[in-house]
Amino acid sequence: MAVSVAAADDAGRFRALTCPGFMAVRIRLRRAGSSKNPIWRIVVADKRSPRDGRTIETIGSYNPQTQPSQVVIDTERAQHWIDHGAQPSRTVAKLLRTQDVDATSSN
Repeated sequence: MAVSVAAADDAGRFRALTCPGFMAVRIRLRRAGSSKNPIWRIVVADKRSPRDGRTIETIGSYNPQTQPSQVVIDTERAQHWIDHGAQPSRTVAKLLRTQDVDATSSN
């Protein structure tokens, strides 16, 4: 079973990423913000791309510097990606639980 995912390249063109047998997509954090002022974006990305590399979709943000920490997640899109086989990182799974999103696939 091959799974295809569309990803945009730097020029904005979409191409298919085919992964035989499994979906190599993670929901993880991508760093934004300035030096010593981290703000994290919650993104869907290919497992093999670097932390701040190419992403498929941005589904939220996390600012740990506010009191309390600010977490904004598009729960509908997060659940969509989880249902289609995307695996959240440990940190993102914790953030998803604070927003009442089940971080396990319903397949």
